[in-house]
Amino acid sequence: MNSQILKVDDIQKHYGNKGNITKAVDHISFSVNKGEFVGIMGASGSGKTTLLNCVSTIDKVTSGHIYIEGKDITSLKGKKLSEFRRDKLGFIFQDFNLLDTLTAYENISLALSICGQKPAKIEERVSKIAEALNICDVLNKFPYHMSGGQQQRVAAARAMVTNPAMVLADEPTGALDSQSSKMLLSMLEELNQKLSATILLVTHDAFSASYCKRILFIKDGRIFNVLHKGKDSRKEFFGKIIDIVSVLGGELNDVL
Repeated sequence: MNSQILKVDDIQKHYGNKGNITKAVDHISFSVNKGEFVGIMGASGSGKTTLLNCVSTIDKVTSGHIYIEGKDITSLKGKKLSEFRRDKLGFIFQDFNLLDTLTAYENISLALSICGQKPAKIEERVSKIAEALNICDVLNKFPYHMSGGQQQRVAAARAMVTNPAMVLADEPTGALDSQSSKMLLSMLEELNQKLSATILLVTHDAFSASYCKRILFIKDGRIFNVLHKGKDSRKEFFGKIIDIVSVLGGELNDVL
């Protein structure tokens, strides 16, 4: 039986004042189980990034509740919120955000050092994740001595080293060429399969979404449709994604 990692319960996020309210997220509910790779898809302005920002604790909901591992994160404030974000969430950014003055090992271990983990424990965790992502040979290198693919893997290792409940990625391929995009998406798939990472990926790109196991389509702040990959090949799943996108309003130019 799968354990529930995320439960989003009837959340709303409004901007503006009474005279002019924008409902960026409008009564959305869904859940994600451990080890799922879930995509959130929609055109620009659909509310998908606002939804991710609420889940990642960057933004506060207007109403409703979000539970991560059973904890109501909508009630957390200040230091408790920061600690929760640090300990339970991993982030993969478009431009990696590695610190140039630190080696790969230091970049990966930084979060553990901040938590006050003992050096022996840090070394054990970093070695394990580096082996899983095949980057043991770059641990002593600085980012500018690594290839783009190696930097991606170091960034992913940093996101995973704290054993987060969930990894969040917002348009991670947005600034990448097609080859780098494929590498990043294959690596997310690898994290999901090898390390049972629970991943929530926001994208407007059908190719990126085809790597997910389930996709929530967002339109006007609401869930418009849900698509499960099941036993489909990635090519078959991609075709079904395109079909739904065309129904969404023919915004194919926005997702290809």
